[in-house]
Amino acid sequence: MSRAIHRLVPSPAGRIHLVEQGEGPLVLLVHGFPESWYSWRHQLPALAGAGYRAVAVDVRGYGRSSKPDAVAAYRMLELVEDNVAVVRALGEETAVVVGHDWGSAIAADSALIRPDVFTAVALLSVPYAPRGGPRPSETFARMGGDEEFYVGYFQEPGRAEAEIEPDVRGWLAGIYAALSADTMPGPDRPDPHFVARGGTLRDRFPTGPLPSWLSEDELDVYAAEFERTGMSTALHRYRNMDRDWEDLAPWDAAPIVQPSLFIGGALDASTTWLSAAIDAYPTTLPGLVSSHLLDGCGHWVQQERADEVNRLLTGWLDGLTPGA
Repeated sequence: MSRAIHRLVPSPAGRIHLVEQGEGPLVLLVHGFPESWYSWRHQLPALAGAGYRAVAVDVRGYGRSSKPDAVAAYRMLELVEDNVAVVRALGEETAVVVGHDWGSAIAADSALIRPDVFTAVALLSVPYAPRGGPRPSETFARMGGDEEFYVGYFQEPGRAEAEIEPDVRGWLAGIYAALSADTMPGPDRPDPHFVARGGTLRDRFPTGPLPSWLSEDELDVYAAEFERTGMSTALHRYRNMDRDWEDLAPWDAAPIVQPSLFIGGALDASTTWLSAAIDAYPTTLPGLVSSHLLDGCGHWVQQERADEVNRLLTGWLDGLTPGA
C-alpha cells in the first residue's frame, strides 16, 4: 500500500494542508472540533487499501492550513469553497465527501451547494438538518435554563480561549473523555455540554483515565497542534452560525439528493438531541443508502469504533463505485 503523503494546496484562504493515501476515486475526509486531519488516521489506510484515494484535510483555521484573522472568514460558504479548491488542486472534477462533527455539517453543505462536485456524502455523528427555524443564537439562548449551552459559551471571542489555552492538553483530554462511551459522565452527573453561571466547560469534564481509543502519544499529537496554533480560529466556526443561517437562506429546507450514509453513536448527545432529524431522513436525505447507530458508542465514532466505521464506509463506497 502507498504511504501517506502530506501536501499543501491552494485555497481561497491561502492554503489547505492535507494528508493523502491511496489511488482511485477521491474521498475527501473533513474533521470536526477539536480535531484535525489526524482524526482520520484509521480511515486513510483502510480506504487506500480498499482502492480509494483518501484525503484528510486540516479545515481552514486548523493545523497547517491558513488561518485568516477575521471571524467572518470561517462562514460555511467559505469552507465549502475550500473543499472545492482541494478537489480541483488534486486534479479531480468530483469527489465523495465524508465529515464528522462540524465536518459533517461542512460535508452536508458541500453536497447541497455544489452537487456538481460532491457526488455522494457520508455524515458521522451529527445528522443532517436542513436550514430553517429561528436564528441559531436565539435557539441557543433558550437552551439550558439557568445554565449556558456550550455553543453559546463559545460565541464571545477570547472567552473559551481563556479557559482552554493555559492547559490545552488537559482540556482536550477532558472533552474527549466527556464525549466517549467508556469515560463519559453518568446520567446522574451534570451534563458537560452546559456551563454553570460563572463556571467553565472543564468543570464538568471527567478527570480519570483517557478513553480507550486515545493513547497518550495520540493526545500529544492533538495537543501539539493546538498549542502551536491557539484555539481562536478553530472556535470561529461556532461564531458564524448566524451568518450561515443568513447565507444559506436560498437552500432553506432543501434536501440532499445524492447517495448518502449516516453513522452515529447511540450514546452521543448529537444523535439523541437530533433524533427528529434522523427520523426525517426519508424527506431530507432521499438518497440515503443506510443509517447506523452504533450501540455503546459515543461522539468520536471513527476513532472509538474504527474497524466498524471502516467496514461501513468501504461497503457504502463500493456500492457507489463497483469494482473499486
